[in-house]
Amino acid sequence: MKIIIINGPNLNLLGKREPDVYGNQSFELYFASLQKKYTDIELSYFQSNIEGELISKIQESGFSFDGIILNAAAYTHTSVGIGDAVKAIQTPVVEVHISNTFAREEFRHYSHIAANAKGIIVGFGLQSYELALHSFLIQ
Repeated sequence: MKIIIINGPNLNLLGKREPDVYGNQSFELYFASLQKKYTDIELSYFQSNIEGELISKIQESGFSFDGIILNAAAYTHTSVGIGDAVKAIQTPVVEVHISNTFAREEFRHYSHIAANAKGIIVGFGLQSYELALHSFLIQ
């Protein structure tokens, strides 16, 4: 099974950025722990702060992977293009958010991705990614 995690803007700062919201661990360390735990899954990771690069990676992965775990971060709430990219591909996408977006500012309550996602996981910290991974394992 091939799964890719795609992270959007500012998630490269995990472990440094707002630790009260996002925790103290870098995503790279967390991703390495997932790779060690799930050796039977080919896990890939991509992060960009640039909307077009995220769209290109979704399109590139959307016909060759078994699943995409997508945390588009702030673009979730603003990018019609990312929402359209998710709609255009065949690979199922699970939308993930580290924080509970519904407990935050009103604008974070809307997702351009949700309508075309397999599901959404919000508010479980970095564990949200592993929960998304499990959703592909129990198909």
